[in-house]
Amino acid sequence: MLVYERDGRFVRAWPDGLFSERAHGITVAPDGSVWCVDDADHSARKFTPEGELLLVLGTPGRPSDTGYDGKALSTIARAGPPFNRPTNLAVAPNGDLYVTDGYGNARVHHFSAAGALIRSWGTPGTGPGQFRLPHGIALTADGRVLVADRENDRIQVFDLAGAYVDEWLEIQRPTHLAIGPDGLVYVAELPWLRGQRSQRFGEIGVDRPGRVTALTADGDVVARWGGRPMGTPGAFTAPHGIAVDSRGDIYVAEVTYTIGVAPGLIAPGGAPTLQKLARR
Repeated sequence: MLVYERDGRFVRAWPDGLFSERAHGITVAPDGSVWCVDDADHSARKFTPEGELLLVLGTPGRPSDTGYDGKALSTIARAGPPFNRPTNLAVAPNGDLYVTDGYGNARVHHFSAAGALIRSWGTPGTGPGQFRLPHGIALTADGRVLVADRENDRIQVFDLAGAYVDEWLEIQRPTHLAIGPDGLVYVAELPWLRGQRSQRFGEIGVDRPGRVTALTADGDVVARWGGRPMGTPGAFTAPHGIAVDSRGDIYVAEVTYTIGVAPGLIAPGGAPTLQKLARR
């Protein structure tokens, strides 16, 4: 875990050995605690800002039984309990926790602030309330749960109890969401490359570069960034995480070497793994 000032100055690092080789999602709660979702460890952990462990969700190292073979989403035969390769976490104003359980499952899990499981929802598939890699999650001020349903190319909207409300379709491969102080929803989106096949778009005929999209609270597109060749200023390789600070500045974490986006995709030398877009 690396900690920086907002201008990029390094502050400190937490000790090695806390995470597996696939530490995946990070969320800073309203009380300042830091939640870290560990994909390969099948757990989510709560820390102080200094790295003291406070709480663990899931059973570290033990995936739930969903039929997942460890490689292909198509092998997820059924929904399972927490966790099988979870992805991200959001914290409600009352402290409740919502976790997307996506690479090896197809569910959202709702926990109390103390870590007790309250409910889970979702099954593998493409229909309302079904998921094909629920990858990111955010909570709106009016009590809606936004889930980045990555391989279904959509954001699904639920109430706090998991009832389906809506879907937003002006999106491609959303990985994570963040809500800014202006109320806009900022979405990190992976690219589709020519020759790949999308569940919703079919075979991809031309490259669709990675990007960041800003949406209203109703899902209407306000702005987009990206669309340039990889490795150039303002371009994205594979946006994977996103955060917005109190000033409205946007931070985009990327994967610049990956087989999950396209086999053997390697960004040009010097392509950033973290970019900051400053509000003007």
